[in-house]
Amino acid sequence: MGDTLPPVETITKLTLLPSRAKESNKGDFGKLLVVAGSRGMSGAAILCASAALRGGAGLVKAATPVDVLTAVAAGNPCYMTVPLACDEQGRVSAAAAAELVHLAEGHDVLAVGPGLGRSPDVHKVVHQLLEKTRVSMVLDADGLNAMEGQTNRLQGRPAPLILTPHPGEFARLLGRDVATVQANRVDHARRFAFDHQLILVLKGNGTIVTDGRRIYVNDTGNPGMATGGTGDVLTGLIAALLGQGMEPFTAAQLGVYLHGLAGDLARDAVGEVSMIASDLLIYLPEAFQHVNP
Repeated sequence: MGDTLPPVETITKLTLLPSRAKESNKGDFGKLLVVAGSRGMSGAAILCASAALRGGAGLVKAATPVDVLTAVAAGNPCYMTVPLACDEQGRVSAAAAAELVHLAEGHDVLAVGPGLGRSPDVHKVVHQLLEKTRVSMVLDADGLNAMEGQTNRLQGRPAPLILTPHPGEFARLLGRDVATVQANRVDHARRFAFDHQLILVLKGNGTIVTDGRRIYVNDTGNPGMATGGTGDVLTGLIAALLGQGMEPFTAAQLGVYLHGLAGDLARDAVGEVSMIASDLLIYLPEAFQHVNP
C-alpha cells in the first residue's frame, strides 16, 4: 500500500448490456443473494432485492433475519427468501455465518449490508462472507461499517469486490472526517481503490467510480435522491448488472448512471421534495429504455 498511483484514465462512455438472446432463460442473467435487513429495517432488504430484479437479475434470493422474514417476503413476490438466525434485537447472529457461506457458493453475486444494523455478530458475518466465499460481492451500508478499522480484510479476495459508501461511511473506512474526504474526493477514492484492489463507488453529487486506474464521474441524479433507501436500490442494481456478466467497473458505472437517471425521471414526475426510494424502482425500466432503446 502507498505505491505511486498509475496515470488516471478518465472514462466517459457507458458500456451497455448486450441484447438478450431469444433462447435465454433465467439462469443466464445471474443468481443473486441479498444479505440485508433487521428489525426496523426490513425495507432495506426489500428495496435492494427489488432493485436487483428491476436491474435484470434472473433469480434473486433475500437472506434476512427470521424476525423480519414475513415482512421482507411480503415486499415483493418475485424474489425468494431465506430465514437467518437472529439476536434479541432482530439482527443477524453469528450462528448464521456458516449457512450463508455455504449458500453463497450457489450464487453469482452477493449484495451485502443494507439494513443489517451494527453488532459484533453482524461484523463476524460480514467478515466470514468476505474471507470464505469466492463470489463477486457488492458491499454497502452496515457491511461497510463492519470494516471500520479492519480494511485489510478487503484485500486479496479471489472474486471482484465493489464498495458503495456515502461520504460518512467512506470517512469511517479511512479513519478521517467527512470534510477531509469531501475536499479531495477523487484522490481519496483512487488511492483506496488502488491500495485495496477493488472498485469504489463514492456516492454524492458527482458520484465517483474508480478502480484506482480508471475514473468515472457521474452526471445524473439530483437532490431529491437524498432520502433513505436510495443507496439500497443502487446496491441491488449494481449487483444485478454484475450478475449479467458485466465487468465490475462497467457494472458500477452503468449502475450509478441508471440509478441517477431513474432519480431524474422520478423528479420530473413527482418533484424533488416528494421523491422516495421506491420511486426509483418505478422509473428504472424507463431509465433502461433510455440507454438501451
